Amino acid sequence: MPEEKPVLVTGATGNVGRYVVEALLNEGYAVLSAGRTAESVRRAFGDRVDAVELDFTDSTTWPAVFAGVERLFLMRPPELGKPKSQMLPALEYAKSAGVRQMVFLSLQGADKNKIVPHAAIEQWLKSAAGVDYTFIRASFFMQNLSTTHAADIRDRNEIMIPAGNGATAFVDASDVAAVAAKALIDPDGNRNLAWTPTGPEALTYEQVSTILSTVLGRHIHYTNPNLFRFAWHARKTLKMPSGFVAVTCVIYTIARFGKAGGLTNDVQTVTGRVPITFVEFAERERAAWERHP
Repeated sequence: MPEEKPVLVTGATGNVGRYVVEALLNEGYAVLSAGRTAESVRRAFGDRVDAVELDFTDSTTWPAVFAGVERLFLMRPPELGKPKSQMLPALEYAKSAGVRQMVFLSLQGADKNKIVPHAAIEQWLKSAAGVDYTFIRASFFMQNLSTTHAADIRDRNEIMIPAGNGATAFVDASDVAAVAAKALIDPDGNRNLAWTPTGPEALTYEQVSTILSTVLGRHIHYTNPNLFRFAWHARKTLKMPSGFVAVTCVIYTIARFGKAGGLTNDVQTVTGRVPITFVEFAERERAAWERHP
């Protein structure tokens, strides 16, 4: 039976966090859901969860979040690009408050790429005595195309991403969340492990544009810009925070060099179900890219 102490989910209203919350609720767990504001969490989940504000850079928000919590789903806010100063103090506090398991939403290849912020958090978790960890090293989210890049596809019929001809092992956020939820529900079976959830196929962005063209019934063009043009577009048009632009450029460069296409069976191994394909995702989320008069 689920324990009485709530499981804390940070980034609860995000692409992955909201699925983690739903998975835990479906299994009968009490969930403490943390977001930028408690009100944003209540709008998402109503009274099914306890809602709380969390700012990793504001220590006054920490006591209400971490008190009485032993299990934690950890998501790094994209704008926090300096984890040693912006996140680790909060995690040290969480540890001292009694958190004993942290399931961290990391990044595919974070163990080899020390530039990305996720690497510093992984390193801290490995060295944090008394805290068990599970790394969820997700590949590139399909949802990035229906959120961050949705306006480009919807309004300009283009995918403006500097990934060259490299293939990417896209994954649906719901599959990533299912792996994370299993780790929280079965801490003993996932103690100090790293999972890399991917979808069932690696696709180039040219292939992605073809799929979207078919689903939407209009031509979607993959522009394949250079890094400088993409960074300018991301900052000025997409309004990405500068730290997020930098991390995104690193991720797309990895894809450009052909290093983002590695596939695993981790979703099926952990959850027992086959991961969602990009075609299934595109058909499900087509409203994000459809134009309305």
